[in-house]
Amino acid sequence: MERWSGKVAIVTGASSGIGKAVAEKLVREGMIVAGLARRKERVEGLAATLKGCKGVLHAIQADITKEEDILRAFKYVIENLGPIHVLINNAGLASVSPLSYGKTDHWKLLMDTNVVGLAVATREALQNMYRNKIDGHIIHVSSMCGNKLTMNPNGFSGATKAAVTTLAESLRVELNAAKNRTKISVSTLQTSSITFFSSALLQVTFTLSSWT
Repeated sequence: MERWSGKVAIVTGASSGIGKAVAEKLVREGMIVAGLARRKERVEGLAATLKGCKGVLHAIQADITKEEDILRAFKYVIENLGPIHVLINNAGLASVSPLSYGKTDHWKLLMDTNVVGLAVATREALQNMYRNKIDGHIIHVSSMCGNKLTMNPNGFSGATKAAVTTLAESLRVELNAAKNRTKISVSTLQTSSITFFSSALLQVTFTLSSWT
């Protein structure tokens, strides 16, 4: 990952789980990482443990369901850290969301978190990459529940993850660059967004392979 050293990456949902692991990995590899999260103090705690690494982690408070938060965060990154080379859309919400008795407000929250917020962040990153003629990476962290139904009543949650897949494929067409990484669907992990699975689940160590 030497070519990415000193470059700017934005990771949404960086306070825990996959986002935290990715942010840490990128910092250790020398990137300047903006970790976006509602719980800014958690990202600040991670940043403190990474002092002395090749890269640096900046904690930025942002609620991915609020466009004004996303725009403010991107403005700060661009003006203070530099042009964006990598965006990792990791922020997401997973929960029981059956169609037969689910709550409308919760469905809207799932859509705003998993789909609309991701789309806004993608748009802002793309526009900055265009302006700076950067051949960057945009990665959507999705879920297998968007590809295959599970035993859990997560119909609406799964539908939002299927939308992420569609957005990723649409982006491939828009950019006419199928070689670009645009989506990652993960298997079952133990993260704070998954609270209805048994704690006996196999823990999976997330690793980020080197980019070439």
